[in-house]
Amino acid sequence: MNDESREQGEPFKRLFFALPCTAAQRRAIAQWRSALGLRSGRPVPAENFHLTLMFLGSVTVAQIPRICAAAANVRTPGEALHVPLDRLEVWRRAGVLLLAPAQAPLALRQLVYALQEALLPLGLVDSPREFRPHLTLMRDYRAPVPESQTPADFQLSARHFALYESHKGRYRPLAEWALAR
Repeated sequence: MNDESREQGEPFKRLFFALPCTAAQRRAIAQWRSALGLRSGRPVPAENFHLTLMFLGSVTVAQIPRICAAAANVRTPGEALHVPLDRLEVWRRAGVLLLAPAQAPLALRQLVYALQEALLPLGLVDSPREFRPHLTLMRDYRAPVPESQTPADFQLSARHFALYESHKGRYRPLAEWALAR
């Protein structure tokens, strides 16, 4: 979103596309995180666990119908996506502790590329960045990668992707699209 729209008082929302976690996946990851005994950072609430596909940032409310229409035309894998979350990492610059796949599935990378392509005409993608799939566990994390008694071995299984709004520390889905047609 440009600053000119904000100056004119046009309402906006902070948006992103993501794969949601099921309740069972959220519980399992939260329990595993608790067992790490972390003393650094702020835990991401388990209800906010997701795998970000594309961050849009501040978007005017008037653009949301066009974003949803573009997402509805994205070519999807045709089946549920299964993403292994089997690596615990720290991104020092961002100050986050996260779970990531050792190898991002091709279908996941293709979905992200298709989303970027669909949103380019709307001016929402400046320059596509390298996609680094991850699920954030902790923010403001300033310690090394913690040791774990049990290795990270999660499988995020998603049957749909969603457009989320970030509002006051909570993520609310605004729309969702099936991965299998």
